[in-house]
Amino acid sequence: MSARDEVLARVRAAVADGAEPTPAARTYRTAGHPSELAGEELLERLVDRLVDYRALVRRSTTAMVATTVVAALTERGARRVAVPDGILPAGLGRLEPGLELVGDDPPLTPAQLDGLDGVLTGCAVAIAETGTIVLDGGAGQGRRVLSLVPDYHLVVVTAAQVVAGVPEALARLDPARPQTWISGPSATSDIELDRVEGVHGPRTLEVILCS
Repeated sequence: MSARDEVLARVRAAVADGAEPTPAARTYRTAGHPSELAGEELLERLVDRLVDYRALVRRSTTAMVATTVVAALTERGARRVAVPDGILPAGLGRLEPGLELVGDDPPLTPAQLDGLDGVLTGCAVAIAETGTIVLDGGAGQGRRVLSLVPDYHLVVVTAAQVVAGVPEALARLDPARPQTWISGPSATSDIELDRVEGVHGPRTLEVILCS
């Protein structure tokens, strides 16, 4: 008997009684499970995670969002900013006449996007526990390339768009839509573990959280 035959014989002898394997515990969290996070605690967790990922964060109200957007763009020195349909906060143009908001219809070329100071978008959902912003190309979010080429990405998130975890986020998202999941500025590390930002996307991510 070869070693292979001997091993297989032992395996067959061990399972000869036909006992059913013990089922593995599958206590996965789903969207239906209640979360410990709610209200202001939920929003504070999102802010904490975003900052941990080196994103810039501002709090605002719905009434003051245009003012907050202008403040963020002014401090950044951003004068020409791409804006997809549906994102323009009411009164933004009146608050800052020198600000040029560049639409994406007809679609901007990569060279045109590269020449802008940044992009302003909304999002589909934000995940507090992971500090992740998800875009799905819906109203106010535009094409994926808008959030990849400009070096500065300003995102407006409403409190109603914030969920606790990934299961709750997946329950809100349409799996048939293209999705971009963003956790902080684009970053990678080389073999020496030296962090390099801006290689695959914006070097700066700033989030305005409206509540």
